[in-house]
Amino acid sequence: MNQTLRHDLALKLDTYLSEEARLGDPDLRPDQGSLVDRFLQDALAGEDLDPANRERLRAQIKDDLLGFGPLESMIIDPEVSEIMVVGHRQIFVERDGRLTCHDQHFVNDDFCRRAILRMLEPLGRRLDEQSPTADGRLMDGSRINAVLPPISPDGPMLTIRKFKAGLKSLPALQATGMFPDAAQKLLVRAVKEGANILVCGGTGAGKTTLLNALAREIDPTERVITLEDAAELSLGLPHTVRLETRPPNMEGEGAVTLRDLLINALRMRPDRLVVGECRGPEALDMLQAMNTGHRGCMTTVHSNSARDAIRRLEVLTLLAGVDIPVRAIREQISGAIDVIAHVGRAHDGGRRLTAIERVVGLEADQVLLETLWNQNASEVDAAWA
Repeated sequence: MNQTLRHDLALKLDTYLSEEARLGDPDLRPDQGSLVDRFLQDALAGEDLDPANRERLRAQIKDDLLGFGPLESMIIDPEVSEIMVVGHRQIFVERDGRLTCHDQHFVNDDFCRRAILRMLEPLGRRLDEQSPTADGRLMDGSRINAVLPPISPDGPMLTIRKFKAGLKSLPALQATGMFPDAAQKLLVRAVKEGANILVCGGTGAGKTTLLNALAREIDPTERVITLEDAAELSLGLPHTVRLETRPPNMEGEGAVTLRDLLINALRMRPDRLVVGECRGPEALDMLQAMNTGHRGCMTTVHSNSARDAIRRLEVLTLLAGVDIPVRAIREQISGAIDVIAHVGRAHDGGRRLTAIERVVGLEADQVLLETLWNQNASEVDAAWA
């Protein structure tokens, strides 16, 4: 398919669209789609294309003008797990943990920007020069992050982490090779016995995926409250309350932070709290909740290892602005966290559970960890009780 012809026609037909249609007004899409069809019929009259290619080209141009452009096919492709747009000229996709540059790209930066705005418009997210970054969740649960100039000088940037519906349970993750049966049994036991679990790892390592699978092992009679920046956890439990943060409005007011949600959730009689990710001062509230009778809580944090996760929690707690001695923070951590599961990316791009550690106490002002299982172990440590 001639991409140059596609882009030339898209640019030509774009001049006939209203500004509202360009920005994705859903009420105008049917009428504008009919308008595009009429112009394409005339524009393609002189092109030597067979019926199948002619219809494919027409669909692609309509995507460029009224939809998500070249991203449409990538979003519905089940083999694509992540999409990364770098300006209008480059689109990278991840398949089986490996990145490749796609052969399609946007017509220009304006087409790219409008496609991003069409994604964000139903979510009520603002994205312009005054607010050049935005996060959101698509209808299928996929997470998106968008960045516009001037803070991205090479053009609009978009990252889509697709939601994979099939990887919701621990058995499903085990089937992918993420961990062996021994590790799965240990994780299930930790959940059933009400251990407070911290899942840690790098970006894209599978923290949220593992957290979701762990939470699905919770007793269905329990009341579970989930707290996230963008709601993507799907626990499949009958008594689940989902809470989601809210960004400020155009006047910079009305924001609801993760810390706000956590404080409110403690008044909602939770049996368990599941926090999508601790990345700020809410870490202090989470630790206090774990230390005041809320068992079986779960959350994630970015870190290189279980030991680094402890250090990161210390730093995040200090961000709360409360004057607490470091030893007191470590006492909170050692009393709150029971189990730490670390996940990472293998050389082949696959996601792997690398270690399960247990917090055993505090000694010489240091949080002590005991390895229950690691990726080199053949059996679970019998010391777990």
